[in-house]
Formats: sequence, C-alpha cells, structure tokens
Amino acid sequence: MKLFFQCLFSPRLYKIYRDGSSDTMYQPLRLEKLADKVITSAHTMMNIAIYTSPFICMYIYKRGFSVIEENKYALVRFFGGIGCLLALSYVIRGLGRFYNQKYVDFVKALKSPMTDKGSYLEGIRKYDFEFYAWPTTFIMPPKSSPPLLQKNPFTNCANSDRPLYQRLPIQVLAFIATHAFGLRLIYPGSLGVISNLFWNPLFQGRTQLVEQFNGQRTKLKTADGNTIDTMFVDHRNQSTKGKYLVVCCEGNSGFYEIGIMATPMKAGYSALGWNHPGFAGSTGLPYPSQEQNAIDAVMQYAINELNFQPENVVMFGWSIGGYSATWAAINYPVKALVLDATFDDLLPLAQNVMPSSWSLLVKEVVRSYVDLNIVEMLKKYTGPVHLVRRTEDEVICLIPGVTSTNRGNYLVMSLIEHRHPFEDSENEAAWKKALHSHVENLEAKRPFVDSGDLTIYDIRAMTLISKYMSDYQSTHCVPLPAEHFESVMNFINTSKYNNQAKL
Repeated sequence: MKLFFQCLFSPRLYKIYRDGSSDTMYQPLRLEKLADKVITSAHTMMNIAIYTSPFICMYIYKRGFSVIEENKYALVRFFGGIGCLLALSYVIRGLGRFYNQKYVDFVKALKSPMTDKGSYLEGIRKYDFEFYAWPTTFIMPPKSSPPLLQKNPFTNCANSDRPLYQRLPIQVLAFIATHAFGLRLIYPGSLGVISNLFWNPLFQGRTQLVEQFNGQRTKLKTADGNTIDTMFVDHRNQSTKGKYLVVCCEGNSGFYEIGIMATPMKAGYSALGWNHPGFAGSTGLPYPSQEQNAIDAVMQYAINELNFQPENVVMFGWSIGGYSATWAAINYPVKALVLDATFDDLLPLAQNVMPSSWSLLVKEVVRSYVDLNIVEMLKKYTGPVHLVRRTEDEVICLIPGVTSTNRGNYLVMSLIEHRHPFEDSENEAAWKKALHSHVENLEAKRPFVDSGDLTIYDIRAMTLISKYMSDYQSTHCVPLPAEHFESVMNFINTSKYNNQAKL
C-alpha cells in the first residue's frame, strides 16, 4: 500500500538514461498513459480558464450573476463530475505506475534515504523527471528579509529631478509595469509559454549532456529560497584544461540545455551551466537581487561541492548573462571574465526599442527595478577580462547590424578609460580615433589602417583594443565556436594584465 501511494503522488517520469537510444522515452503502461492524458487536458483547461478569467468575470458581471443563480445545480454537478473524474484518473495512473517495474525502480531510487548523498544522486541521475520533485542537495544559508512594513518599493526614484506630481505617477506606473509585464519583456525565458515551446529542445539537450558528456544535474537552494537547476560536466580526468571550470551565464532567453555550455565543453574545459530564476526548472523571477543570489549559490556549489578553487574558475557570460557573470567576478577571485555579445547598460537599449514618449517610465523601470548597469560593475573587477563583439549583432546594436552602434563599444571604451587613464588629450584622442577606425574599417570590410599613418599613440591604442576585445563575424544568437573561445583563453593565459599602465 505504501508503494502504491508513492506511485500515486510521485512525479511524471520522462526518460531512463541509457535505456535504449537517445530518442527513447519512458514508456508508460496503457492505464498510466490514458490517465495522464486526462490529467494533462484538465490542467491545460484550468490554465486557459485562469488566463481568460477577466473575460469570464466580465460576462458574469454583465449578467448580474443570474448565470450562476439559474444554473447553480448544473454547475455543481459539472464541477463535481470533473473532480471525481480527476480523482479516478489519479488512482488509475497510480495503478499503471504500480504495475510498471521501471517506474517502481524509479520511485524506490527517489524515495530511498539519503544516507550517502553521492550514491543517492548517482541513483536518481539515471532518470529525467519533473524537476519540482528533484531533491535539493546544496542549500545556501538563508538571508533575513526586512519586515513587510519596511519594504517600500518606492524608495528609489530615477526621476528625482521631476516635481512630485510627475514623479509619483511615474513611480506607480513603473511598479505596475515591472511586475505585470516589464520583467518578462526583458527576460522572455521566464514566461511559462516559452518554456513549454522549448520543452522538446530542452529535453533533447539535457539528454545529450547526460548521455554523451556524463552531465550531473543538481538542484541548489539560494539564500532567498529559490531553487536553481544546474548541470555540471567534469573534464578534469580527460584534459589538462579540465582543471578549469567555466561557469556559463545564459542570455535572456537562454537555457543551459541548449545554451553556451557547449562552447567551453568542446574546448576541453569543465563546464557548469544554470538556469536563471524563473527559467525552466528554476523557481523565482530574474530580478537583479535574485540573479545575484542565484549566481552566488552556483559559485558556492562550484567551490565547496565540486572542489574547484576560485582561481581556476572562469566566468563566461553571453548577452544579458554578462550581468551575473560580472557580479560573480567582482565577488570571487576568479581566473578571468569572458563576456560575449554583452552590452554596457540596459537603459539605452530599453529606451531604443520603446516609444520615446515612454522614456521617463522606461528609465524608472530600469533604474529602480532592473538596473543591469554592467559597465559600472566591470570597473570594480581588476582581473583578466575579454569582450567578444558580434560584427552583425542585431540585438545590442541601437541600429541592428551597424557595428558603430553596438553597446559593446561603450563597454570596452569605459573599461580602457578606467584601467588605463589618459595622460593628456593627445592620448585620449588617439584611443578614440583607434576605436572609430576599427569600427569604420570593420563595417566597410577593408584593411584596418595604413601602417604608415600610425603614430606611437595609435599603436598603443590599437594594442589595448585588441587586448580587451575581439570580433566574431556573426549575429547575436549564433553559438560561439570552441576555437574562438580557446583563442581567448590562450590570450588570457599568455597576457600580462597590468591595469595601471598608461596609454
């Protein structure tokens, strides 16, 4: 009876790894399959009802609640019948699982006591199942949050120069816009519909990571109570480069299953991927504070559980993932920071895609709630850093595909100005001329400059640009080749980063 109840309330099993071909899914018995269809259909209808509830409530209101009064007995019978059908479906599904030996083996592995964490994880990592039921095996100490009455969402104000009668409505609208749709526009991957659309690619990518690269999936609990889905591929016994761990921070619609993990893995490095809060199996929402707590948990897991020294960890951030990668770099003594297709500040990009009449509202949303100001954080990092700029980027360019409007230019410009202060205006002019010529010649697809026209200041400026930035000819979402990543790492390993050098 105990085993039956465990089958009744256990998660849906998707796959048993290495049980057949990589395309082979777990095959439920007919009873389980039929009951699952009923339960899934009911769940879908409930979601549709929730999303359309404003229209349903409006219809009922216009009818003066007469619909409910006239049909209350029919409604009771209808919902009662649905409830009984669901209850029967759960029982039938439990019976189907109970008589399926493969599912019983899975339940026994999942419900077995965790006396030896290593052996327990080895047992459940043979299976792919609903992630809510995955046991949390690495937990960060909780952080105390301020009392409810002390939480004031209007503490910060990005438009403090405006009079109160303008400032207050903007703050209220920014709060509503951020929590209603703004954050999800910035991080589309946090939308449930996106995760559902990507379910098959995510499943196939996860299968490949486990079966071909022996990936180890783990659930982490952050200091603010979120759970983060991670995947670790260990190459320490396969390559000398495997002693270095590359922590991969995905973009705003990126997932570790189909994201940038493949790049360092193919280059021979160990890799650790994780999903943003609210993405796929991870809980929460990708507000900056939750992002920071998530990457903090990932770093602690890498150091304390996977036994990597911080000086052997490389932060690799793509696009908006540059925010969490940079935050980790300034809070841990990592080996290096590699930023691919990353912008300097979210605000210019957000204002560029929104109507100009919304500029004050956009500024309030970004600065008060989603202030991804990467360039200011990067100035606090003193270690090796390299930026990869996409020459045909259509996402972080203010004009799609026009390199001169790429926000990565501003990122590298601010980095060099901060690390290599200009001694005089002639040096500053040389640096700006070098960057302008670099972009201009790149867009025109012609040789950089005539070496006969270069001064000593020009050569030094070009050297700095090459030191901190390289170009990759592609659009924003094309995966970075392992060869390019390897060349960046070789350059970092052979370069001497003297941050106080003058131009």
